Amino acid sequence: MIADLNDYSLWVIFPICVTVILGASEVGRWLGGRAALRGADSVSTLEGAMLGLLALMIGFTFAMVLSRFEARRDAVLAEANAIGTTALRARLLPAPHNGEVVKLLREYVQLRLDITRRLPTAQEFGAMISRSNAIQESLWQQAKAVAAKDNSMVPTGVFIQSLNKMIDDQETRLAALHNRLPMIVLIALYGVATIAIGFTGYASRLQARHSRLAVYITGVLVASMVLLIQDIDRPGAGFIKVSQQPMINAAASLATYSD
Repeated sequence: MIADLNDYSLWVIFPICVTVILGASEVGRWLGGRAALRGADSVSTLEGAMLGLLALMIGFTFAMVLSRFEARRDAVLAEANAIGTTALRARLLPAPHNGEVVKLLREYVQLRLDITRRLPTAQEFGAMISRSNAIQESLWQQAKAVAAKDNSMVPTGVFIQSLNKMIDDQETRLAALHNRLPMIVLIALYGVATIAIGFTGYASRLQARHSRLAVYITGVLVASMVLLIQDIDRPGAGFIKVSQQPMINAAASLATYSD
């Protein structure tokens, strides 16, 4: 069974990653010191090939997590717009349905903000989603009640249309939230990084001037890039987060609406 690195803090992963990578460079240097050949051309070729493979892996995984980050950002904007449109069209509904719908939407958008302001536990997250689904059901009941009285396209039809879009956008955002980098890819990246830096240490020991500084700097930079990739892939838990400004703007607009 593959270990899930997402269960561990980035503050724990980074020093361990640096230690393992720099340790691999030292093992490589030790093996290089025992090698009979000195400055062989084949070693330099293999070193370049390993570092090239590492650069390819980093670029590949970075592109993967960046596309997922952009999908989560777009999902926030789409859902905020859908909530705002639903609220605007709800104000066209007859009383008392217009006021009830606006109240429900205020709670709905607040739940969205509460999820992102702190990292909820799995139980808390599940409870928030259940409450969101319950609000959606209440909104749908309001739509049915209005449609029973007036099933015209305006305002009932356009309101139902925007409400349906809002419900669909929740599922889109949840799917984007759970679309993470496959763990096997991340573990493969760590493996290639460790082997590549270890081989760099091996090659540096075969050279006449075998300074550790260049290898150490390369190792720390590689570990930092892997940490950046993991950070982008952790929605809500890392240092890089999707801006919730569209949802904040939607909540501010709803607060100004009269019941």
